[in-house]
Amino acid sequence: MRTWYKEFSFSTRKQKEVVDVTSTIERAVDESGIKNGLLLVQIPHATASLVLNEGESGLKQDLLNKLEELFPAGGGYMHDRIDDNAHSHLKSAVIGSSRVLPVIDGGIVRGTWQNFLIIEEDGPRTRRLAVFMMGE
Repeated sequence: MRTWYKEFSFSTRKQKEVVDVTSTIERAVDESGIKNGLLLVQIPHATASLVLNEGESGLKQDLLNKLEELFPAGGGYMHDRIDDNAHSHLKSAVIGSSRVLPVIDGGIVRGTWQNFLIIEEDGPRTRRLAVFMMGE
C-alpha cells in the first residue's frame, strides 16, 4: 500500500464565501497515481469548513445564509471576548473540516452534484488544503 500527501494554498476574497475546490482535488488524485484507495481532504483551519454539495451559486448563498441564521455574528458568545469571531468557530465545529471518500479506478466516488466546497467564515485569508491518499 502506498501513501501520498500534498498541500495546496488558496486565498479567499470575502469575509464569508463558498469556494469550489473540486478541480484541485481531482488533479491531486490524478497526480497521486493511486487508482484504488481512500482520499482524505482536510482544511486545517478553525474558522472554515469543508462540505460536499452542489456548487450552484444559489445553494452557496443558501449555505451562508442558513449558517448565519444558526450562528449569527454578535450572538453573545463567550469566545467573542477574545477575538470576536466565535460565530465562525461554531460554524466550522458543526460542519467539520475534513471528508474521506473512496477512490476506485482513479475516480473519486461521489454523487453527481457533490463538489468539494470550502465555506469561508473569517476571511479574507490565505488557506491551506491538505490532500492525503492511501491505496494502490
